Amino acid sequence: MLTDTAIKRAAAGDRDYKMADAGGLFLLVTKAGGKLWRWKYRFEGKEKKMSFGQYPEVTLAEVRALHASARRMLVSGVDPMGQRSAEKRAIRESNELPFRMVAFKWHEHWEGGNSPHYVKATWSRLKANVFPAIGDCLITEIQAPEIVVMVKAIQDRGKLDIAKRALETTGQIFRYAVAHGLTQRNPASDIKPGDILKSRQKENHARVDVKELPALLRAIEIYQGKHITRLAMKLLAMTFVRTSELIGARWSEFDLEASRWNIPAERMKMKTPHIVPLSWQALDVLALLKGLSGNNELVFPGART
Repeated sequence: MLTDTAIKRAAAGDRDYKMADAGGLFLLVTKAGGKLWRWKYRFEGKEKKMSFGQYPEVTLAEVRALHASARRMLVSGVDPMGQRSAEKRAIRESNELPFRMVAFKWHEHWEGGNSPHYVKATWSRLKANVFPAIGDCLITEIQAPEIVVMVKAIQDRGKLDIAKRALETTGQIFRYAVAHGLTQRNPASDIKPGDILKSRQKENHARVDVKELPALLRAIEIYQGKHITRLAMKLLAMTFVRTSELIGARWSEFDLEASRWNIPAERMKMKTPHIVPLSWQALDVLALLKGLSGNNELVFPGART
């Protein structure tokens, strides 16, 4: 049986040597001066050696308690080393999350600075295009080739723009994961859209030259379509808001006495309110629209719903 005195006096030699305790437990003294606790046992006919750390970090009393616990496990028919490996694996896996769960965490952090419409559209793209491919994969195990396969599959469905957005959002989620210690690196950062996606010939919308603007405004005045559509185009030309902001306009947003249109933050791309001054011409258009839409909440109600 070993004693603390004998262990402290043990000196390094020309080669490693063992100092036995009991029940297969021994101290391995290396030629470099290390003192390592080891246990030799047999399980299912195979000889194994289990480590219990090194002395003096693990004392003689502590190693005997660990040894006793391991021997009880062996008597019950469980391999102590196998059980230790399973426990380490369980701890490691409990700290590793699937991509879907990391995306939830990222979404909660990210959504506060964006409009509800933009947040909803982004989350819908993730559910429809990204999660089916890599949602259940552990964030630490996803590699660049898997992301490439996912993005190309979206492109093959004829959704080139969505493929690019899916790659961008996936990269954002990985950056969040790296920043919070959920994975070591961002494989999406190795991928550029031009490396894997087909290029689309750009078709720029025709811009209206300042010389052409009077003719355009006159054409709007004699537009032969629906009256409400003509007024919408006139108001758009007078306010320069986005089309989506115009379409979703509500009468509650207008302060006609103050000649201003207060577009709330939740309807803006960035989550900040937008104030649009109204000219007297714009006020005249709104007066006509009020007569058309009546008591409807929307300035431009749908024809069917």
